Amino acid sequence: MAVAIRLRREGALNRPYFKVVVTDKRSPRDGKFIEIIGTYDPKKKGNNSTLKLDRVEYWISKGAQPSDTVRSLIKKNKNPEAAAKKAAAIEAKKAAKPKAAPKAEAPPAPEATPAAQPAATPAPAAESAPATPAAEAAPEEKPAG
Repeated sequence: MAVAIRLRREGALNRPYFKVVVTDKRSPRDGKFIEIIGTYDPKKKGNNSTLKLDRVEYWISKGAQPSDTVRSLIKKNKNPEAAAKKAAAIEAKKAAKPKAAPKAEAPPAPEATPAAQPAATPAPAAESAPATPAAEAAPEEKPAG
């Protein structure tokens, strides 16, 4: 019998709540299970899952395969400090990013439509480019030697 550690959906409409269960892979998502080993509430911030790590290790040693989500929950519950640090970094990144106006509401830039603009006359080279120190040193007088 192939055994899986996966989520079983509980809760109401638009209010999901999951139980982490050990089950036969062939049984339906919310069907019969072997053992409940934890919970997961995705709507809750911070520490939103509980797992019996000793039972998780037991079932994995017997060949149970955790789903991707359960695997991430196991990792988060084994090292909660690292998970909290990662969550804090994500929140800091979100807070640091300034909120920009949607691009659809911004008027188009004049450079974006070159066909609508008349052709510009080229400016003299001396005015458009700043003088470099090497260019200034070239016209100076050199001692004859």
